[in-house]
Amino acid sequence: MSGTVEKPRLSRAAEASEISPLAGKPAPKEMLVDLARLEREYFDCRPDPRDPNQLVIFGTSGHRGSPLSGTFTEAHILAITQAICDYRREHKTDGPLYMGKDTHALSGPAQHTALEVLAANGVETIIQERDGVTPTPVISRAILVYNRDRERHLADGIVITPSHNPPEDGGFKYNPTHGGPADTDVTHWVERRANELLRAKNAAVKRLPLAKAIQAATTHQQDFVLPYVRDLANVVDMEAIRGAHLKLGVDPLGGAARFYWEPINAIYGLDISVVNPVIDPAFSFMTVDHDGKIRMDCSSPYAMARLIGLKDRYQVAFANDPDSDRHGIVTPLGLMNPNSFLAVAIRYLLTHRPRWSHGAAVGKTLVSSSIIDKVVEKLGRTLCEVPVGFKWFVPGLSGGSFCFGGEESAGASFLRFDGTVWTTDKDGPVMDLLAAEIISRTGKDLGEHYREITAEFGIPFYTRIDAPATPEQKKKLQTLSPGDVRELTLAGERITAKLTRAPGNDAPIGGLKVVAESGWFAARPSGTENIYKVYAESLRSQEHLNAIVSEAQEIVKHALGEI
Repeated sequence: MSGTVEKPRLSRAAEASEISPLAGKPAPKEMLVDLARLEREYFDCRPDPRDPNQLVIFGTSGHRGSPLSGTFTEAHILAITQAICDYRREHKTDGPLYMGKDTHALSGPAQHTALEVLAANGVETIIQERDGVTPTPVISRAILVYNRDRERHLADGIVITPSHNPPEDGGFKYNPTHGGPADTDVTHWVERRANELLRAKNAAVKRLPLAKAIQAATTHQQDFVLPYVRDLANVVDMEAIRGAHLKLGVDPLGGAARFYWEPINAIYGLDISVVNPVIDPAFSFMTVDHDGKIRMDCSSPYAMARLIGLKDRYQVAFANDPDSDRHGIVTPLGLMNPNSFLAVAIRYLLTHRPRWSHGAAVGKTLVSSSIIDKVVEKLGRTLCEVPVGFKWFVPGLSGGSFCFGGEESAGASFLRFDGTVWTTDKDGPVMDLLAAEIISRTGKDLGEHYREITAEFGIPFYTRIDAPATPEQKKKLQTLSPGDVRELTLAGERITAKLTRAPGNDAPIGGLKVVAESGWFAARPSGTENIYKVYAESLRSQEHLNAIVSEAQEIVKHALGEI
């Protein structure tokens, strides 16, 4: 059934030309990154500050890049870490800093670089013992637990990860004292200061040798694993999962969650098979994604081909990306569409969390499926639609005014049983375990839950495509106004809304959303490529969706003045 099993995220017209012949197949050896060269370039490459592409670009997801393009080097990490130290000092953040890293090849060297700067600046830094790796949600939870009932000396954190990006990439992000992704006021400050340092050849960066940094009185090594695992019982019904005796499978995709599943099994008496325990920074075990790249995207049917091939062995199986903030859910029917699972999860949680405030809203990004709107409305709850980016859910999850926050890109988190905050960043393992809880407590497969939803509200047809755009077009798309859309109809229906600001919080969406009675599209420029992304959905048919996608690109061209 459409919407239940994940389909390729391309329109039919784009499919033939954009799907690599390697998609879904094991990565050939010649595709694997040269790890020795990658690390060598990280230390040896000197970015050119005159090239804007080689400056620090510090967004909500931090700074990302690769030494192979001069965009993620030791020089960048020195500058960013010193900028974070300066930001902390100016804003009087003087509690401990929790630092985690994922399993990408560059994450280890970058953590060492950061530790040298943090120690030199006297920042109390806490890292996973024995040079271990740590999921993003574990750092978020640690910050929140430390800051609970504190008003001074608050903790913050750094997570070193490029998320699901290819093996040659590195990433470095900052989570302030609220535990979630940094907002633009923080990221702009850090970016500006880091580039000042970079242009001055990092002369003002304070740094200790690594051996001294590790031994510094301000550097502390702790176990992050067991505190997180033991606390899971306060957010997921682990007893129900144990009592159901489900046969479960997980593929960590070589990521940081790999070291959490065995303790979860041991503490809660579960039967979760780790189907791929391999940690390999080249990610040589991956199947190739749609565009011919190695990408650990647990929402991609191509990257998830191995686990999908095992679907008949488990009642439900799941996967996470390297920093474990995203989830992929595999049922006996295949990989579940992220929007479909969000709808099932929200319906279940709103009827199985009696201690949550009835006034707490469900947060969704405006490119997520409108089937979620219908589920929330039917249950008499409040929906809050925000721009793309998990940062928009942080205030609500922190204060309990949001009970759930989810993105169409397979990232979500929700409150503890008692209605207090769990994490303010996406939590992949918790969403995995929620899938098991739903089956355990209802006795029904996730696909059956979704069929109940579509039987009531209809089957949604959803897609996302990429369309070419120049830098000038991307900039203009970010600043459109509703009046720039002159069309009155979309795929044969009257347009009912033209949005450039999110209805839930009136924040700019950085693009455009056009809504009709039984379909919609949204267009947003990519932050890293010369493309814009078109998200579209029809509540009628695949043919209607195809018409929406086709007209969407024409409407965007008109709005940009290209026609």
